[in-house]
Amino acid sequence: MSSFKAPIDGYVDPSIPNPNHDSDSPIIIYGYTPTLALSVLALALYCLLLLLHSYRLHLHRLIAFSTLLILTTIFELVGYAFRLRSSPPPVGDPYNTINFIVQYFFIVVAPVFLSAGFYTVLTSLIGAFGENATGDDRGRGTDEVSPLGLGRRTIIAIFVTCDVVATIVQVAGAALIGVSESNRKSPDNGNNILLAGLAFQVFSFLLFLILLFVFLQKTRKLMTSRGEGGMMRFTLALLGASLLVYLRTIFRLAETSQGVGGYASSHEAFFGALEFAPVVAAVGMLGWWHPGRLVGRNGLLGV
Repeated sequence: MSSFKAPIDGYVDPSIPNPNHDSDSPIIIYGYTPTLALSVLALALYCLLLLLHSYRLHLHRLIAFSTLLILTTIFELVGYAFRLRSSPPPVGDPYNTINFIVQYFFIVVAPVFLSAGFYTVLTSLIGAFGENATGDDRGRGTDEVSPLGLGRRTIIAIFVTCDVVATIVQVAGAALIGVSESNRKSPDNGNNILLAGLAFQVFSFLLFLILLFVFLQKTRKLMTSRGEGGMMRFTLALLGASLLVYLRTIFRLAETSQGVGGYASSHEAFFGALEFAPVVAAVGMLGWWHPGRLVGRNGLLGV
């Protein structure tokens, strides 16, 4: 039988010859040639944010929250470093499959730590305002402000589990796409797996946003009556950052629903505006409106 494999439609940059290394795909899987400028900008901004959140950790000692944000920046740095390796020669090789898979893995996983930071802060706020709602420092007032009466550990367990499952499915789908493209096979199966993971993540994060909104509604009057203007601003910043991450997730879902080589996935401007920008803005917002600025080392939020 013939070993001939029919070529698969895809993007090939006419100005960049394929070096045809063992790890190179016959096409550029990104759907475009990643620009050097975007990767350099991302690396510069995430380096600054890493320094900012490291400083916040040293200053405020909110270990769990700051560690999650630091991990977010580190994963983004690794992801964009490999994306840099996919830029045009002589810097990189846009046909390299390994660079594509590694950058995808780290850029997709990074917001999981960011989201875990959201969950941690929400549960700490529930505990703090539950105590303040009743004057009970043993937390018996928590049910009064907790969305749907859910326990704090339950909230973290549910949403972290959802994020982990969704991310594993997405990474598996992206890896299968890369392998299929390299072997000149249809990437449809991998894309469908990726789509399922993204759809699940969009659904689960929407539930979190609903819980966050319910919490804000329940505590708004309490914050106002106690003069907690700073805390209100922080919780609004938390909501804004969460909405930015949700925007990024919706973009990923829409992009993937068009299939490999779709319009959204074949224009880097969409990636820059709806993947890079929302996440870096969310990390920056929580670096500026950091909970440690409001509560200090021995304040209400033990995050």
